[in-house]
Amino acid sequence: MSPKIRPLTITEKILARHAGVKEVTPGELINAEVDIALGNDVTAPIAIHEFKRIGAKKVFNRNKVVLVPDHFTPNKDIKSANQCKILHDFAKEQKLTHYYEGGEVGVEHALLPEKGVVVPGDLVIGADSHTCTYGGLGAFSTGVGSTDLAAAMITGRLWFKVPETMRFVFKGRLNKWVGGKDLILHVIGEIGVDGALYRAMEFTGPAIDNLGMDSRLAMCNMAIEAGAKSGIIAPDKITRAYVAGRAERPYKFYSSDEGAQYCETLEYDCLEIEPKVAMPHLPSNTKNISEVGKITIDQVVIGSCTNGRLEDLAVAARILKGKKTAKNCRLIIIPATPFIYAQAMKKGWFDIFLKAGAVISPPTCGPCLGGHMGVLAAGERAVATTNRNFIGRMGDVKSEVYLTNPAVAAATAVKGRIAHPDEVV
Repeated sequence: MSPKIRPLTITEKILARHAGVKEVTPGELINAEVDIALGNDVTAPIAIHEFKRIGAKKVFNRNKVVLVPDHFTPNKDIKSANQCKILHDFAKEQKLTHYYEGGEVGVEHALLPEKGVVVPGDLVIGADSHTCTYGGLGAFSTGVGSTDLAAAMITGRLWFKVPETMRFVFKGRLNKWVGGKDLILHVIGEIGVDGALYRAMEFTGPAIDNLGMDSRLAMCNMAIEAGAKSGIIAPDKITRAYVAGRAERPYKFYSSDEGAQYCETLEYDCLEIEPKVAMPHLPSNTKNISEVGKITIDQVVIGSCTNGRLEDLAVAARILKGKKTAKNCRLIIIPATPFIYAQAMKKGWFDIFLKAGAVISPPTCGPCLGGHMGVLAAGERAVATTNRNFIGRMGDVKSEVYLTNPAVAAATAVKGRIAHPDEVV
């Protein structure tokens, strides 16, 4: 008679399956199979260089190595063009199934769930810190370095230290204008940028059960901003409705066992959470919108792998309809994928955005990392729906970035200062 397996968290179950064992324990080192190995135009060229330097000839599986040139595309200069060419040539040489460029490319962490490339139960690694986004689907996903990506591209495996899991329980209903972005900013503001260091952040509770997929992905996207190894939400009927008809491969729903061990459990009453603003220069430097005061803003960016999805553009359109952007404030809107771009246009939101005075960009990471499509000058302030507001993140080191949800961002564009959506609608 085999020994009884102890109760496991969803993260431990996924890691155990991919390591080919019955159970794993926090702190244990495992060698696990990866379902997707992802790189972009910033990180993949290094991985490809290492791949060739050690004499590798073929990737482990041409369907599981994914390349998405999204950070500096459309190519902003000669250097970025050469970076993208490395990806293009390697994808052609290796006959990769999942390579996207031109009118097919989108921000990687919005594109892969939308395309059904990542599915529930997957183990995903990516040479980008926000790879943890896919936890919103019920996958274990985490960022790695470019050399680790090279190793995974060759072998299809990678070593991991099994993380402890922190559980975050959200009770009650969400207040008006509050979404997943506010919930994760609230958590980061409470525990700090290293409060979940090398831990899995598991989000659960009645409020999460009612959260749409776009908000779930946004929450898991920013787990890294608390120092976490990953973020994850157990898949359910909302997940099933999202992946139905788009999943490229069979998938499996995992959930945590009753009695699973957590290193810490934190509970929140969502009725006490209002729209949040992360002040410069850390995502943890959060305030309630009611506490911020009148801070003038030069630029608003709505987009990124955090908040460039349909749910985000819908709320922006609702607030901007019939309004004009403040005279001294630039508004840049970046749909995260070609599909989102097309849907926003079809729904008439582009007309609303353009009449408001916005610039609409093709899908790109662009200004989020100070790349292009909205770099800040010295002394300028921006409100952004992105995920980081470090010194110099969006341009000059003397600029400032304030992180908010899309509703606050849109209201800010109208007022020219950080504003509550109720001031505009």
